[in-house]
Amino acid sequence: MRILLVEDNEQLSALMAERLAVRGIDVDSASSVEQAGAFFSVGQFDAIVLDLGLPDGDGISWLSSLPQDRPPVLILTARSALEERVKGLDSGADDYLVKPAQIDEIAARLRALTRRPGPRDPIVLSDGRYQLDPRSREFRIGDTLVPLGKKEFDFLEILMRRAGSVVVRETLEGLLYGVNEPVTPNALEAIASRLRRRLSDSGEENVLHTVRGVGYYLVKQDSK
Repeated sequence: MRILLVEDNEQLSALMAERLAVRGIDVDSASSVEQAGAFFSVGQFDAIVLDLGLPDGDGISWLSSLPQDRPPVLILTARSALEERVKGLDSGADDYLVKPAQIDEIAARLRALTRRPGPRDPIVLSDGRYQLDPRSREFRIGDTLVPLGKKEFDFLEILMRRAGSVVVRETLEGLLYGVNEPVTPNALEAIASRLRRRLSDSGEENVLHTVRGVGYYLVKQDSK
């Protein structure tokens, strides 16, 4: 399972991400409405855990702006009043928890939310012969499964969602690395190099391009 955690307390966010990972839940962390929007625009998530008091806006307003086919949302906030819980659920949240909450309960509620039937299952990204499944984390070229490491898969997913457009380095680093995860100066170059090698081994040349000092882009296959 992969979730988007929207929480402005960086220490709490890092702790939750670490403890959820042990329970088989991968976490991408955003600390503001702006960051949450950036993650949501290029990532595919099974669920969202949303704090309400964010530095650049209110979580309820951001929740209301999400499309109808969004993943299920668990509000996790210190706002415990009945009217706040009702407001959150009436605004579209699928569940509501008051801080402090035990990590096992958070994980259990996320599992319950993702078991619910509905039209929110992640779709398979398709571009020409390329098919990337965010849930199974499988990438195929035609009928051939191409094995990718975690960072290479996430890197490719971001680029496929914006195929043909340059994704700047700052966006990639923000999406690929957690708040407290160190990023070496050549980290993106190393990921891109490994991904190019995987693509090349599968007969795909000149697909992933670097715009020096700016970012990376993936040639749109449907236009080839």
